Amino acid sequence: MMAGNHDISFRQEQFMEARQNTELFTTHDYNFALEPLHETNLQIGVSREQNEVWNHNQEQALTLQNSRTHSEEQDLEGKDEVDSQENQNESYDHTFDLTFPDNDDSETSENDKLALIVSQDLNDNLQLAVGHCMNRDPIPGLNISLSQQLELAPPIIQCRSLQTAPEHNLVVGMEFSDVLACRRALRDAAIALRFEMQTVKSDKTRFTAKCNSEGCPWRIHCAKLPGVPTFTIRTIHGSHTCGGISHLGHHQASVQWVAEAVTERLKVNPHCKPKEILEEIHQVHGITLSYKQAWRGKERIMAAVRGSYEEDYRLLPRYCDQIRRTNPGSVAVVHGSPVDGSFQQLFISFQASICGFLNACRPLIGLDRTVLKSKYVGTLLLATGFDGDGAVFPLAFALISEENDSSWQWFLSELRKLLEVNSENMPKLTILSSRDQSIVDGVDTNFPTAFHGLCVHGLTESFRSQFNNSILVNLFWEAAKCLTDYEFGGKIDEIEQISPEAALWIRNSQHSRWATYCFEGTRFGHLTANVSESLNSWIQDASGLPIIQMMESIRRQLMTLFNERRETSMQWSTMLVPSAERHVLEAIEESRLYQVHKANEAQFEVMTSEAKWIVDIRCRTCMCRGWELYGLPCSHAVAALFFCGQNVYRFTESYFTVANYRRTYAETIHPVPDKTEWKTTEPDRESGEDSEKIVIRPPSVLRQPPRPRKRRSQGEDRGRQKRVVRCSRCNQAGHFRTTCTAPT
Repeated sequence: MMAGNHDISFRQEQFMEARQNTELFTTHDYNFALEPLHETNLQIGVSREQNEVWNHNQEQALTLQNSRTHSEEQDLEGKDEVDSQENQNESYDHTFDLTFPDNDDSETSENDKLALIVSQDLNDNLQLAVGHCMNRDPIPGLNISLSQQLELAPPIIQCRSLQTAPEHNLVVGMEFSDVLACRRALRDAAIALRFEMQTVKSDKTRFTAKCNSEGCPWRIHCAKLPGVPTFTIRTIHGSHTCGGISHLGHHQASVQWVAEAVTERLKVNPHCKPKEILEEIHQVHGITLSYKQAWRGKERIMAAVRGSYEEDYRLLPRYCDQIRRTNPGSVAVVHGSPVDGSFQQLFISFQASICGFLNACRPLIGLDRTVLKSKYVGTLLLATGFDGDGAVFPLAFALISEENDSSWQWFLSELRKLLEVNSENMPKLTILSSRDQSIVDGVDTNFPTAFHGLCVHGLTESFRSQFNNSILVNLFWEAAKCLTDYEFGGKIDEIEQISPEAALWIRNSQHSRWATYCFEGTRFGHLTANVSESLNSWIQDASGLPIIQMMESIRRQLMTLFNERRETSMQWSTMLVPSAERHVLEAIEESRLYQVHKANEAQFEVMTSEAKWIVDIRCRTCMCRGWELYGLPCSHAVAALFFCGQNVYRFTESYFTVANYRRTYAETIHPVPDKTEWKTTEPDRESGEDSEKIVIRPPSVLRQPPRPRKRRSQGEDRGRQKRVVRCSRCNQAGHFRTTCTAPT
């Protein structure tokens, strides 16, 4: 490499002319560029002392080039050999060797080597910069080698963005559409060029700003052209002598600037987190902001993207009309306050969900609720079934402004109406919910014949809050799963040995509503009713949006769910759904070790290594109670069925067949047109109301802000030692990372 440096082809006249009119510096992408040199060789973003070192290095490099010029003119005949050597040097991939071989045939002077070593020692980051420059094109118009570029490269002072910032050249005569565009352009230029700007005057006809650094003469003045809103740059006084900012923050990086910087990304991914916004801004612009700035910037742009909350409430009656028109047979009703018309309740259930539940789902309904994180107070109520494969099957959902006894009574009455209208004989239902008294009263009133079971998950949380013992909690779950009275009593005895108070708590609870062995209804193994956890991704995507957009997000997820499960079931070749098929195969495998004795055509005695069990294949029962509770033959029943030559699959409930599963998702949930396509409709024939005359206003109660932090009085703070602030970048006390001035 040093041999190539000795024989470089470089014209002294060309370099001297370029040196007088241009300034050589590196951009953030480590490309070399030429900029006009005004008064002094200053690099924005470095200190005055560092600029002096940079200029001194350039002068040393110039002296070195002058010493080489004479030998270059005497050796023009070796130009071809030099060119081939340069091409060989440029072929190296991301490596640069600064060692000097012992057998170097070139006549490189010791001064050349010394200058190169000094240039290397100027900054530890210099070698990294050279590594990035290896694959770059040479500077147009300058025939200098890579080693000379190494000597001329400035040191890297601060860790900033490695991406090339857009050009923000400010020249006299530049025009802007209005004063806001003018201010935005100056703000973006200040951020890109790493200096902070202070506004001196700003009104409808003029804008004046100066550099915020003390002693820097830079100043800009813009004014409005007569008769038009256009602004133009009138004067730019002086050049920057401040060296730019030395910290990682920026005064011009406001919340509005953050919003404009991430607008396109949020349109593509509205769920982008503030932490990801902070990382992107730091990578692109080299600025470190606070989490609050990123969050406020996202909220500002999302408010413009998602539209008005109030407008969506006004359009709710027409939205319900569109659901009923695009999905005939669906239920969609909205109610407002009779006093002021403010929103109270919205109930939606699609015809595809109603038919799927009544025709193919298990007669089991789970009730749950979740509080929405929206601008206005609201709670989402959910009623779901369970398909043959045990997955949640959304049946109906409602949005209420306030959760109370009347709201649950209304929701369950609407649910009962749609089931009665769409079925000749109401199925014998089992309903699972929390033990909230509002839900219990609503179920007793609207479904008096249904079996009401309590969610074991909610009971477990209450049990855990009183007895914070993981062993007791696990035993509680095992007791809930027990199929016989004997097994349940054994688990309670184990709990009593650890904590008599915990055993008393269980005995006093209504275990007939949650313990599997004594529950009268058929739960099919479902102990919990935490539907919101199963649909958490849906709710997270929709929560926080205006009400129509939220309902549309849920409808879209539901539409996709029906289609995906419908297509998946078409690929199944077994008689039972996958979960039921696995259950039967496991039971068949276990039954191979059992002995069977026949009592009559229906009763059998099955002997195992632990006990004996009586099976009745006519009544589909077993003493272990697994067959009647889960709807699938247990291992004892399978042994008896095999003994008498029966087909095991004929003795499974129809809910678990693939044919029945396909009927569950046979119907389609159709899309709803965009708001712009909604037209004025005629009065609804069923309700007799005109959606154009129904006025729904937003709820009267906004979502409460977070509880403010408590301020201690001065008396409380007296004598308290103050916390020492420490920088996470340099580990020094007295400042933060954003104001840190320590070099990297």
